Amino acid sequence: MLFSPAEWSAMKLSLWVSLLSVVIQLPFTAWLAWTLARRKVRFSAFIEAFCNLPQVLPPVVTGLLLLSLLGKHGLVGQYLYQWFGVVLPFSTAGVVVVSMVVSFPIMLGFFKSAFEMVDKSFEEAAQTLGYSRFRAVLKFTIPMSLPGLATGVVLAFARCLGEFGATITFAGNIQGSTQTIPLAVYAAFQSLGSEGAMWRLVLVSVVLSVSALLVTSYFKNRRQ
Repeated sequence: MLFSPAEWSAMKLSLWVSLLSVVIQLPFTAWLAWTLARRKVRFSAFIEAFCNLPQVLPPVVTGLLLLSLLGKHGLVGQYLYQWFGVVLPFSTAGVVVVSMVVSFPIMLGFFKSAFEMVDKSFEEAAQTLGYSRFRAVLKFTIPMSLPGLATGVVLAFARCLGEFGATITFAGNIQGSTQTIPLAVYAAFQSLGSEGAMWRLVLVSVVLSVSALLVTSYFKNRRQ
């Protein structure tokens, strides 16, 4: 058997978490990116700086901040636990939350750039023809900015696949529950006699990363 059950578990969890993270944040990210690109928003520089914090903060710091916010006794997490019995740290849902946080700046940046490259006069002209603003965006802006949007989605997905520091801090390294590919590589690296598992997972990571880069290159060429 090429991969052990633990390796398959880490790969399936990584792919599922990455996909779910991208899908969940997609509508909000698209709305915020369009708003920042099209409207004059007060404190927009502050908003963008705040949104980009996970991209520049040390991953462990991001994980600690999430613990203080969403932990069982955190500012928000205590109410999630008291009202709904939800505990995010050290759970699969917690891995999804971390993945969304760390990949959000990438998706937001590409989405905003993609919308800015489309002349807003198309939306204005569509509205004079009776289209609502929302319908005009769906009909013209999104199709014309699709290569940039697709690039943002693929790179955000790849960022989720590679996440390590914030995940191990907030969700731990629990096999079958929170152990993604990077965490499985780390566990194999620390375990004697697990070099084979480590290098197999390293190879999978390289293949997935190269695939993501090739896809983004394809959309970049379509955009030009």
